[in-house]
Amino acid sequence: MPSDARVRVGAIDVTAISEAGLADVVAAGWRAGHGGWIVTANVDIVRAAGRDPALAALVAQADVVVADGMPVVWAGRLAGGAFGERVTGASLVYTLSERAAAEGRSVYLLGGDEGVPETAGRVLAERYPGLRVAGAYSPPYGFDADPRRLREIAERVSAAAPDLVLVGLGFPKQEHVIAMLRPELPAAWHLGCGAGIPMAAGQFSRAPELLQRSGGEWLHRLALEPRRLARRYLLHDAPFALRLLVQGLAIRLRER
Repeated sequence: MPSDARVRVGAIDVTAISEAGLADVVAAGWRAGHGGWIVTANVDIVRAAGRDPALAALVAQADVVVADGMPVVWAGRLAGGAFGERVTGASLVYTLSERAAAEGRSVYLLGGDEGVPETAGRVLAERYPGLRVAGAYSPPYGFDADPRRLREIAERVSAAAPDLVLVGLGFPKQEHVIAMLRPELPAAWHLGCGAGIPMAAGQFSRAPELLQRSGGEWLHRLALEPRRLARRYLLHDAPFALRLLVQGLAIRLRER
């Protein structure tokens, strides 16, 4: 990605690119024989990276970091970036699967409750004829603390030789797994998609389009999982989002 397409938001560099433009980049990479790593940076990821330099360094390894979250888009715009739209992991699951089908490529789905990635794979294959599902796997709880299980996952995914790997394990677990997989599959594209796999399987629904565009999708997620998300969204992410906007405005004023 060109360096001038990147804008500093908090502790990370976010790429100003459209969803269709990113699909073109992925397809061009496949044709050239090289893959990449896509991080979908929402407010929670930007906040975590700002609190932990190791997580900021982990995100910086990615080839493309997109703005998954309207506050990230707004902060990028205030800082002078040409952000036209939000690019979410949940949406990219469909967009990149559709492009993979058109290119005759295969996908591997990693993450979600038992049976969920297999269901998502069937849904995507039915929706996009020509898409090959190379495999699907739901890692057991605590797998990330067991080097033997991590090695088994790497071997399982590598043996399937997919062109697109959808990893829905939550941040930063999915990013650590992708960092492990990339050397094994240098020609594949890897997407950290959070809840994108269970959403594709129909386990969760996305917010109405109006809420998505207006930055209110978090309210929909909060209504679906209040006990898990209330503290994170209301006590941590909302105040941090406001600080991001103030920082973006400060960058704009300094550059005048």
